[in-house]
Amino acid sequence: MIQLGVNIDHVATLRQARYPGVVDQTQCLVEPDPIRAAHEAELGGADGITVHLREDRRHIQDRDVELLRQLVKAKLNFEMGATDEMVEIARMIKPHTAMLVPEGRQEVTTEGGLDVLSQMDRLKDVVAKLKDGDMVVSAFIDPDVKQIEAAEAVGFDVCEVHTGPFAHAFASCGGDLLRPQLMQEIKLVEEAGCAIVDLGMRFNAGHALNYHNVHLIAKMVGMNELHIGHSIVCRSIYVGLRQAVAEMKTLMINTQNCQNCQNCQNCQN
Repeated sequence: MIQLGVNIDHVATLRQARYPGVVDQTQCLVEPDPIRAAHEAELGGADGITVHLREDRRHIQDRDVELLRQLVKAKLNFEMGATDEMVEIARMIKPHTAMLVPEGRQEVTTEGGLDVLSQMDRLKDVVAKLKDGDMVVSAFIDPDVKQIEAAEAVGFDVCEVHTGPFAHAFASCGGDLLRPQLMQEIKLVEEAGCAIVDLGMRFNAGHALNYHNVHLIAKMVGMNELHIGHSIVCRSIYVGLRQAVAEMKTLMINTQNCQNCQNCQNCQN
């Protein structure tokens, strides 16, 4: 069954907006706390919790990752740059999954996939160290067969396909499946998924997925797990985090189980 990993970075973003800098866990009035958010997400049906500890510590802090590893009952997915500092932190924390992503100081969120092909020697060393720490290792990559083949050669266990371009096409086309631009982006993700599965890796996807477009990705053959954060946190403002996660999880499962997804009422709502 398809799984949902909930990214709670934006909960920490809200906290840091009010309390910038490193969060002292003894300050009980500092809120919202990503640890509590993770608990609510799990109660809503999340199969995993995702956090990205950035080099500049703009949202998630070291303290958050340490406590989440102790308290998360589902999987902890640790997004990280392929730096010596982050490798050391991952080996100390030992999350269930370490996902390597590109990282830029000026970007608002991760934009574009990791260029595995151009740094295979470096990444082989990083992946080997993470695996030696008993972690499943994932690569966040664009839907490019050459990058997928490079990821397999490097030793990644999972490829998470960057769905940002698909999401942008969906929005610009109004979700119209007769528009070539949207159909091309869907085809790219599907072909990437087939290549990932054929090479023996797990097929995950994420970035800019929301309650309107997720059905087109969730129903893809071989889809293992979706990582979604921003849209769920936004929804939680109105209905609460537990309910927002439950709604997304139900939508994903109903979509995957549907035999005629393009016309199914569950998929269109």
